[in-house]
Amino acid sequence: MSDFLWVEKYRPQTIDECILPADTKEIFNGFLEKGEINNLLLSGTAGIGKTTIAKALCTQLGVDYIVINGSDEGRFLDTVRNKAKSFASTVSLFGSDARHKVIIVDEADNTSHDVQLALRAFVEEFHGNCRFIFTCNFLNKIIAPLHSRCSVINFQVKGNQKAKLAAAFFNRVRSILESEGVEYDPKVVAEVINKHFPDFRRVLNELQRYSVNGQIDTGLLSNINEVRITELTSALKDKEFTTVRKWVVENLDNDPNAILRSLYDSLYSTLESRSIPQAVLIIGKYQYQSAFVADQEINLLASLTEIMCECEFK
Repeated sequence: MSDFLWVEKYRPQTIDECILPADTKEIFNGFLEKGEINNLLLSGTAGIGKTTIAKALCTQLGVDYIVINGSDEGRFLDTVRNKAKSFASTVSLFGSDARHKVIIVDEADNTSHDVQLALRAFVEEFHGNCRFIFTCNFLNKIIAPLHSRCSVINFQVKGNQKAKLAAAFFNRVRSILESEGVEYDPKVVAEVINKHFPDFRRVLNELQRYSVNGQIDTGLLSNINEVRITELTSALKDKEFTTVRKWVVENLDNDPNAILRSLYDSLYSTLESRSIPQAVLIIGKYQYQSAFVADQEINLLASLTEIMCECEFK
């Protein structure tokens, strides 16, 4: 299966191969130079490369490691207690000269409070021979005691970094398509990257799906969902909450921030002038919150509901 899925087949194996902001990559290269790592909490949006860099770091350090998936196993306290405790307390396969063993708890924000409390205890109990790397999409769902026991590294992409990282990923994707013998239109590939950035995993999965016929061309653009703002603003104007909620569900494939940006671009044509400043404040608030909320659907619907209630439409 790993030979079929591009996200696995072309997963970076070293830190240098990972596409990251320079300052973030520098942190991980520092761990390599030191030959040791702290307990880490890696935070960032889905598909940005948290698990990939955790595995690459362990591989380059030459440490024995396992991955526990929080979505599948982490909520079961017995699984964590038995599997993690057994691994952390045994002698490394690499012998006495090996660095600390590592347990990667993937999607740790999907684990229960009890499991996180148990992990906190394990972090302390096995500090002599084991390190933990937690990955999460939402920092606010990780308990404070784990925060305090880890070095937190945020994978957030800042505005001035986006273009450079997107360009690097574009070059990586072109190399993958050429290796797979897929004909492609660079403009279409760029469109897919722009739509899903910085979710690199989603980009590769979408391109692999689109390439089943061995070609990615402009005919594909019609399959890339566009945000139907006119339909949305009409429902907001008529204060049809049920229709707005249905619209949100039907458009969840779009980036919530892209939806809010499209709504922002339409303000002058849809709102009374006196309501535009209020709408800008609402959009700004919910765009900020989207970086760490637990449920993007609820956050987007809340923003639209506030605009619907607080603003006057033409």
